[in-house]
Amino acid sequence: MMTSIMHRFSAIAISLVGMPILLWWLWAIADGPKAYERFAHFAASWVGTYILFGLSWCVFQHLASGVRHLVMDIGAGYELRTARLGAWSTFLFSFVMTLGFWAILALK
Repeated sequence: MMTSIMHRFSAIAISLVGMPILLWWLWAIADGPKAYERFAHFAASWVGTYILFGLSWCVFQHLASGVRHLVMDIGAGYELRTARLGAWSTFLFSFVMTLGFWAILALK
């Protein structure tokens, strides 16, 4: 149940928060150095970093949950033990991938 709720939550977060930030980033690139500097300042702030960290988790969670749903669409993974393992694996995947993604960014 929680996996389904988080799948929907992540989609809403990506749509309502991620898309405006993506559009702002694209607009800043097109508008020139001063506009991009404003965006980069926001993204590097603690608020921007917190939001981007959360969005990256949402993307990985939505990806993992979507793959899980595709597997279930072919008729696999409906046994209780397998369903629970699949649900927990989506959270583990999103957690590990988010930390790995930000570790790579921190090393650059």
